Amino acid sequence: MTLVSRAVLFAQEAGGGGEAGLMDGLLNMLPMFIAIFALFYFLLIRPQRREQARRQEMLGAVKKNDRVLTSGGIYGVVANVNRDADEVTVKVDEATNTKLRLTLSSIARVLGDGPSGQPDNK
Repeated sequence: MTLVSRAVLFAQEAGGGGEAGLMDGLLNMLPMFIAIFALFYFLLIRPQRREQARRQEMLGAVKKNDRVLTSGGIYGVVANVNRDADEVTVKVDEATNTKLRLTLSSIARVLGDGPSGQPDNK
């Protein structure tokens, strides 16, 4: 018996006969795959959904005279909200009456109600 034929016989004995051994290996790995998916869900997917829901709630509650911080870092007071056009008008300077028209999604944070010189640091 040659060295190659001995290796083939040893591989067949160790493998458990081909396809049956493959199925056993996959069934043994199934609980590990389920555990990895559950970990992935609880660490990544669920918190992201919760954060999206919180952000949608915040944007849905934006109203006139709310102090806001935009994603560009601009502080201002909401002068007008047009939800149909997904648009917000933000007054950024009281002295010159400077206003910016922004998309509703560009609001990063609502700081509070009413105009004020100092923003809340929440």
